[in-house]
Amino acid sequence: MPTFTSFDGLELNYTIWAGQSTTGERPPVVLQHGFAADTNANWIGPGVVAALRTAGFTVISLDARGHGRSAKPHEEDRYREDTMARDVSAMLDELKLAEVALVGYSMGAIIALAVTIGDERIRRLVVGGVGRGIVVSGGVDTSVVTPEMISTALLAEDTAGLPPQSAPFRALADALGADREALAALARAVTSGPLELAAIKVPTLVLVGDADPLAAEPERLSAAISGAELRKVPGDHLTAVMDPAFSEALVKFLNA
Repeated sequence: MPTFTSFDGLELNYTIWAGQSTTGERPPVVLQHGFAADTNANWIGPGVVAALRTAGFTVISLDARGHGRSAKPHEEDRYREDTMARDVSAMLDELKLAEVALVGYSMGAIIALAVTIGDERIRRLVVGGVGRGIVVSGGVDTSVVTPEMISTALLAEDTAGLPPQSAPFRALADALGADREALAALARAVTSGPLELAAIKVPTLVLVGDADPLAAEPERLSAAISGAELRKVPGDHLTAVMDPAFSEALVKFLNA
């Protein structure tokens, strides 16, 4: 798997699947996965990569720092502020890409929004698994689960009594063999703050599960981004991306 050195010296892993439209060249689609997940869990297994390739798109997926095959530092200061958004831009620099469509899910959606605000190479944007939390706090919906709850769940020796809000994060990390200490450092370090959503001028799709508590009131998010579309598909935070309707809506939007 190819790697590159990001702006702060960290080595990150990415994957490219070549593809070409039958109607001419289109910008490649960059995928950014969610917290505790990776390229395989978020995009390959659910069929998203296959759907995009079938539609003729070149697909690029980044394993975020702390995840997948990328480096996993345990220091909180390696995850602060806009670090992970800068990683995406650094990858675009590495690949010498002039324009891309950017797709993010959950944590990846937060990253994708931040990238789009600051990087003019993003021409289309799709954000999934997020809703009012973006508008209220700039990140995870803290009325559902807090970063402290997530960190505690990841580091707990006994998982039997974990709250239902944070237990799925630990379960996913364990299922994927993730570095829980790195993920806990990320959860503690991330500082939510207002995002300049009004600065986003590219065509945008908000794509969420209709039973996703972490994407509650997605209408507030779509209303905050000029011209954004909203599409709901069946599923909760973990299952929405697995429903064929998710990939269908994604491909339809990117083909528009």
